[in-house]
Amino acid sequence: MTLPAIEHETATHPVCSIIWLHGLGADGHDFAPIVPELVDQAWPPLRFVFPHAPVRPVTINNGMSMRAWYDIAAFDLNARQDEVGMRASIGELETLIAREHSRGVPSERIVLAGFSQGGAIALAGGLRHADKLAGIVALSTYLPLPATLASERSTANATTPIFWGHGTADPVVALQRGMESRELLQSLGYAVDWHTYPMAHAVCAEEIAALRGWLGQRLKPFMPS
Repeated sequence: MTLPAIEHETATHPVCSIIWLHGLGADGHDFAPIVPELVDQAWPPLRFVFPHAPVRPVTINNGMSMRAWYDIAAFDLNARQDEVGMRASIGELETLIAREHSRGVPSERIVLAGFSQGGAIALAGGLRHADKLAGIVALSTYLPLPATLASERSTANATTPIFWGHGTADPVVALQRGMESRELLQSLGYAVDWHTYPMAHAVCAEEIAALRGWLGQRLKPFMPS
């Protein structure tokens, strides 16, 4: 069963899709308002898909139930990762990709994007996805399941471009953690387009402008001639 989602099509008959995963405790509505700011009129018709994560108890928030892609035990980098939850969400992401295939959009025309927890799943799922993607957008996040990436990664996405934006004053996902994830990806040969901004755990206008330029390059091959 596919997760419920907010969808926005920039024109009829979309030829490319952007699947965008929200952060902890938010939902698919969180980034839907970004579409008018982000989209360039020159781009091909797009379908934005903003899925709602399942509701689950989150340990770090006193076990309160909220929308989350996986449980978080603690902000400590050495804390146990919820591998079961992470892999379940990667499976949910695969189902969302498969639905785009069924609607006529192949993987090579799909961008995976996410903020914080959502960015972690976009990275983990995208780098393991069997078919080449158009790109991966990782905002204020980190690479989960790093120990198994080298053995589980897909050769099809070995050269897939990655846009990474991170706040220098992020109190939730420390800049250092993002940098360590970037360095690991670069050591495996991934092309990471790295950007930092003077902000906390958020997005900013300058970041959206940079992302617009980056997405334009990814979508350029699919623009009408």
